[in-house]
Amino acid sequence: MISYEKLLKDIKPLSKEAMKEASTKLDSLAKPIGSLGRLEDLAIQTAGITGQVKNEFNKKCTVVMCADNGVWEEGVSSCPQYITTTQTINFTKGLTGISVLCRQASMDVKIVDIGINSNVESPLILNRKIRKGTSNMAKGPAMTREEAIRAIEVGIEVVKELKLQGYKVLGTGEMGIGNTSTSSAILMALTGCDVNIAVGKGAGLTEEGYENKKRIIKQAIEINNPSKDDPLEVLYKVGGFDIAGLVGCYIGAAYYRIPIIIDGFISASAALVASRMNPLIKEYMIPSHASAEPGFTLIMEELGLKPLLNLNMRLGEGTGCPLAVNLLEAANRIVCEMATFEEAQINDDYLIDIR
Repeated sequence: MISYEKLLKDIKPLSKEAMKEASTKLDSLAKPIGSLGRLEDLAIQTAGITGQVKNEFNKKCTVVMCADNGVWEEGVSSCPQYITTTQTINFTKGLTGISVLCRQASMDVKIVDIGINSNVESPLILNRKIRKGTSNMAKGPAMTREEAIRAIEVGIEVVKELKLQGYKVLGTGEMGIGNTSTSSAILMALTGCDVNIAVGKGAGLTEEGYENKKRIIKQAIEINNPSKDDPLEVLYKVGGFDIAGLVGCYIGAAYYRIPIIIDGFISASAALVASRMNPLIKEYMIPSHASAEPGFTLIMEELGLKPLLNLNMRLGEGTGCPLAVNLLEAANRIVCEMATFEEAQINDDYLIDIR
């Protein structure tokens, strides 16, 4: 198993040389300077990640980490816990939202059982179970420090395997009833923000259920008292195996220099933990859409990132990733295929840079 601490130390910044070359290339294309806006930013960021100006994403994959959360027993979700198992099985049948959207984007789905509270056997599910669900964070730590490290290293290993298989871009997805609660707890622990900013209604709660959810998350923070200066402590005390696995995916993507797309609130909370472990990691992240969960906006502010899309989505599973990957591919096709002024036989003396 790869040591996550070693990888964290070995992560390098984006290639400034490749980004400068990509920027020069974009400015030479037959269009007003900067007129393709954030598509140009994406192309430049991708060049910095890979070290290459021209990139093709012929193999792409969304990693879906699946796990159950002990805090579910406190009534923080309107969904029964078996939904985690049922939906994980449905991923293998291609019946879920992430399955459909990934097919549309010619994107594969990698399903990982990192802590489902049942035995799920399928050749289409990678069994990396830490144990059958975390403990109830409202009564004590969700997991041990060692379990959190194992889960992080599972994520890193998955990224390594995908890189060896030739994948060029990754998305981050999850399945785990109760994981908006763990995500909210992580956000509160790392930022000290108010419960009303961090906690939303998840898959749907009554007002009474919503108040209970906020109370339980506050209780979990008070009982565990995680240090905001120790992201690993925050993760193991009030996180989940799915989130820990995604933390590993972000670390692995940065180390192996692969663009990695953030989905919604849960994968964003993992992104926040990873960035607190090493701020360079956020340079490799591409936020897909603005989640309707209230805490998502604060996480983006903390990361200094801006989502590409705002579609009022809140499904999770990684569903924003195949939508964003279309934009990423478009941005890089511009660099690879669009004509320069010289190739288009256009004099560019009239151009004014209005950026």
